[in-house]
Amino acid sequence: MTHPVRSILVATDLTSRSDRAVDRALELGREWNADVHVVHAIERDAPTTALDVRRVLPDPGAKASVSLPYGPAPKAITDTAREMGSDLLVTGVARYNDLGDYLLGTAVDHVVRNASAPVLVVKQRPHGPYRRLLIGSDFSKGAKAALLGAAALFPEAKLHLVHAYHVPFESRIKSEDVRDLARAEAQRKLDALLADPDLPETVRARITPHLEPGEAGAVLDEVARQVWPGLVVIGARGISGFVQAAIGSVASTLLQRIGVDTLVIKED
Repeated sequence: MTHPVRSILVATDLTSRSDRAVDRALELGREWNADVHVVHAIERDAPTTALDVRRVLPDPGAKASVSLPYGPAPKAITDTAREMGSDLLVTGVARYNDLGDYLLGTAVDHVVRNASAPVLVVKQRPHGPYRRLLIGSDFSKGAKAALLGAAALFPEAKLHLVHAYHVPFESRIKSEDVRDLARAEAQRKLDALLADPDLPETVRARITPHLEPGEAGAVLDEVARQVWPGLVVIGARGISGFVQAAIGSVASTLLQRIGVDTLVIKED
């Protein structure tokens, strides 16, 4: 079966901060037999050449093309990815401008909102394929798209589906009935997802569900400590919970807090 990713774009600032993202992109390119495009945005006059970019690759002779777009990095990255028709955008946690802005917070907000493909933020050195995925879900349409997208990208990985549910007035009401009702509602939504005819049996069989009370980011962090995933997956559109963790200022806290590579998939 042909893999859905045929073209990968990876951003680098030519420092060691980008090494992990470049290494992962090249590894995925080999694994999926996909083209890899290495992009370095030039924000000011500088004698940077394609050869300079190749020198920072783990293998200067690696099968990859190089692009040097001009302009602010977040916009240059997303524009280049769109122009090249990239199926996946890979970046590290790196500083891109004189204000000390990292590709977190406002910068990742720009990339996620404007990228025409899923965005993979790499934090760890690659040690083989992603074997276990932790997928945050609020059972929205966007979360379902993230689940199906991740399952297609990584067809051999185990899928740990995490849902953080809210117990109403938990700080004041400790009734077991209230907690039971909240969990029952979460279970109902999970059962509906697992019974969805759009969910292939091959994907359903790979899912291990985790229903936990609490705030989305804290629950995701706790389950991550239990299952040690190689990758956390979040849908970028939906109605609550992990959506807030995927876009905007909360993304900075989430990415720093978990310390695991994170894939953000937008609903079509």
